[in-house]
Amino acid sequence: MSSTYRGFTPPRRGSARGAVLRTVGTRERRSHLTAPRVPTVGIDIGGTKVMAGVVDADGVILEKIRTETPDKSKSPKVVEDTIVELVLDLSDRHDVHAVGIGAAGWVDADRSRVLFAPHLAWRDEPLRDALQSRLAVPVMVDNDANTAAWAEWRFGAGRGEDHLVMITLGTGIGGAILEGGQVKRGRYGVAGEFGHMQVVPGGHRCPCGNRGCWEQYSSGNALVREARELAAADSPVAYNIIARVGGNVSEITGPLITELAREGDAMCVELLQDIGQWLGVGIANLAAALDPSCFVIGGGVSAADDLLIGPARDAFRRHLTGRGYRPEARIAKAQLGPEAGMVGAADLARLVARRFRRATRRRVERYERYERYAQQLGRRDTRAPDTAEPETRAPETPGPVTPGPVTPGPEIPGPKNLDDQQ
Repeated sequence: MSSTYRGFTPPRRGSARGAVLRTVGTRERRSHLTAPRVPTVGIDIGGTKVMAGVVDADGVILEKIRTETPDKSKSPKVVEDTIVELVLDLSDRHDVHAVGIGAAGWVDADRSRVLFAPHLAWRDEPLRDALQSRLAVPVMVDNDANTAAWAEWRFGAGRGEDHLVMITLGTGIGGAILEGGQVKRGRYGVAGEFGHMQVVPGGHRCPCGNRGCWEQYSSGNALVREARELAAADSPVAYNIIARVGGNVSEITGPLITELAREGDAMCVELLQDIGQWLGVGIANLAAALDPSCFVIGGGVSAADDLLIGPARDAFRRHLTGRGYRPEARIAKAQLGPEAGMVGAADLARLVARRFRRATRRRVERYERYERYAQQLGRRDTRAPDTAEPETRAPETPGPVTPGPVTPGPEIPGPKNLDDQQ
């Protein structure tokens, strides 16, 4: 693996690395400005695909690869194997300094375990530790909506906003909250599950077990369900879409509905308006609770643009608490598209890379100082006697003289005997 961390052995679970990762969230606002401008890998794991890319410090994707998500009936290790293969593949061509994972599921507050993933066989899965034991770089794990919101705040539609809410419309509804440049994950890490707010008591059954959840009325699933019900009932308004799928109702998809709506199909336009109106109702509820300055709408369904977001803005204004007497939050479409989760995961991982680059540098500096000191001692010990520096000694105190051999000196002229002196 071509990496600065090739020779770095990750500490075991419970080490200082976990403590460092737990502190990242509280420092995001100031840390992203001084994070190292090094390439990192972001990975977006969904129910159908795993997308991985190398992203630079400006949010530019240097290379992107993707593969299908292994079947959810397979063991979690199969998905982990896929992630490792993608990272190693990218590391062959790029100097990777950290890996960020955006997972479609609930991630704990420490961002180390996937508590639950509806489309994968992850139940309290220690994903971060499992990957760090196989990769020689730091790994960060977060919810995919959190990573997408971070990317939009850093590089997309949410730039310059201090209070931002992201809503991702896909199969269901996900979301994230950013305040003061920090992702609000909640005490247990599962904040932002807006899709399971109940908006219709006793309404449609939701896979979460409750009835009337918001995502049952404003999501990709809701859009497709309504279209298929009309087609199955052989409704006159559905003749166009029935003809398009050759009578096979199961082939009706969200992208097909959006395509027909752009072509002017009345039923598809109406369905997107219905979804948009429910979206606006939910946004008004969130505004009453959170009062952000901006809502960013992302996810696959947002590709309908103003066919969806226009009705959402109208419904938001009609249902906003205190309308007419308060500022209205801006509603914007996400700019980074399906790559937002991957870009955000890579950028959040860069914060972790900085801390470990600093720690590694300190270890290297200590080792180099030790080596220089050892070399100096070695040179002093092996130096020849005639080249040795004179030893500095303190003045000695005079003491009794001990007789010893006398060295003959020059002869001094004088009397030879005492008689001669008289």
